[in-house]
Amino acid sequence: MPDVDPETELMLRFRGGDDAAFTEIVHRFQGRVASLAYRYLGSAADAEDLAQEVFLRVHRARETYEPTAKFSTWVHRITVNASLNLIRRRRVRRHLNAAMPTRGDDGEAHADFEDESAPRPPDVLEEAELADVVGTIVDALPERQRTAILLNKYQALSYEDTASAMELSLPAVKSLLTRARVNIKEALLPYLDAGKLPGGKSKGQS
Repeated sequence: MPDVDPETELMLRFRGGDDAAFTEIVHRFQGRVASLAYRYLGSAADAEDLAQEVFLRVHRARETYEPTAKFSTWVHRITVNASLNLIRRRRVRRHLNAAMPTRGDDGEAHADFEDESAPRPPDVLEEAELADVVGTIVDALPERQRTAILLNKYQALSYEDTASAMELSLPAVKSLLTRARVNIKEALLPYLDAGKLPGGKSKGQS
């Protein structure tokens, strides 16, 4: 068998009956899985629940696992797919709820729509505020662009591992990342043109 990375070796040990290897896998990846899930779901509690689902899937794959890619890439792929599936289920429920009229205090039927109004651009962006704005912009990217950015930038996966996790070619992933960065830059311009840059300095100040 060709050389494998240490995490893949752990999974192979687990496949062979070493339960301690699975405990080590959870220890090594729990933070990374929860962090990636949080970027999609925006809730720490939901991210923790999804992380448990991911490791349950890993456990269930014990007998059928084959190292066709780096183990970390495989786990990231499971996390992305599980997160996107949950988001899609939420959207379906939200549309159903919005379509169902509810009774108000006056006894009249009302539709319960989610408030999707955009936040007012602040006059001054501090560093933390800028991070929040960037996060919001990333969340609004098209699905594949967002996934590429989350894996490559936030999870520090290489272009090759990002492509493997997304089951795309390397040129396709590079194209997605280029388009995502352009979209992020364009979406940031109204904020940066509001009069001041992060840190309270007006444009033109050194």
